[in-house]
Amino acid sequence: MPLFRAFCIAGLITATAAPVFAATYGPELQGFDYPYPLKHFEFQSQGESLQMGYMDVPANGKPNGRSVVLMHGKNFCGATWESSIKALSDAGYRVIAPDQIGFCSSSKPDHYQYSFQQLALNTHQLLEKLGVQKATLVGHSTGGMLATRYALMYPGQTEQLALVNPIGLEDWKALGVPSLSVDQWYARELNVSAEGIRKYQLNTYYVGRWKPEYERWVDMYAGLSNGPGHTRVAWNSALIYDMIFTQPVYYEFKDLKMPTLLLIGTSDNTAIGKDVAPPAVKAKLGNYAVLGKQAAKLIPHATLVEFPGLGHAPQMEEPARFHAALLQGLNAL
Repeated sequence: MPLFRAFCIAGLITATAAPVFAATYGPELQGFDYPYPLKHFEFQSQGESLQMGYMDVPANGKPNGRSVVLMHGKNFCGATWESSIKALSDAGYRVIAPDQIGFCSSSKPDHYQYSFQQLALNTHQLLEKLGVQKATLVGHSTGGMLATRYALMYPGQTEQLALVNPIGLEDWKALGVPSLSVDQWYARELNVSAEGIRKYQLNTYYVGRWKPEYERWVDMYAGLSNGPGHTRVAWNSALIYDMIFTQPVYYEFKDLKMPTLLLIGTSDNTAIGKDVAPPAVKAKLGNYAVLGKQAAKLIPHATLVEFPGLGHAPQMEEPARFHAALLQGLNAL
């Protein structure tokens, strides 16, 4: 199982009465309805012909001339930014929400050397194709690590950076979390279930508070993982977990040059490999009430906005509150 199984700690998971979905989707999420028209960017990378799915949503309000690129997390998709896309578009932004290679509506190659640098390059090529010369990056969870790498690689094209409960605010390997092999990650990925996803999301994303609208995202992730591309999806996911664990951006926060907004749900406890860590190490991991403050000190031009009591996905848990803070932070540039 992916992150959901990796972090289900005995005693923290409580059952819900929600139904278990039986829907399945194609290996590029065929059959799932995106909230805005889905387009595809075709390109060559590492000897493969690949395509990235993306949404390019124009300003619905009075255009302000700015573009925002939304970078999703490991167990998310461009589609999970649905409410953020609307809020930003209504505020006058052009909004681009890609699915990274290996995720959702994008290619799942048989052989790919995953790196944050490669994913950043792919995204930069997409933006060049779309004529976007400068953009604000909003990265959530693993997307926060990717947005950081992009900003380090392309500082001249990065107007502003916003990190939403990014993982990678600590180096798990350096803290004593045992490394899992790609084969071990793959074995876990093959066991994804809607029930496991729902239980994990309940306790990490939403801090024990479930809403009916969250079921759509359980359905999306479980349907992709258990569809006809089951093994290919699992293999790419395993490679991505290895990338996340072995390629920290933590040590380079000090090199970020642009204004950076940190949006942190303080009750988040996400940490890669937490379930296999020794008890003394596990107890110290994923404390976002502390990690957010530490990151704000490391990043030169950082502004910290905390959401007390919210979990890993404040933009989904309390969207109105989150988007008010996001738009205020972006307008402060």
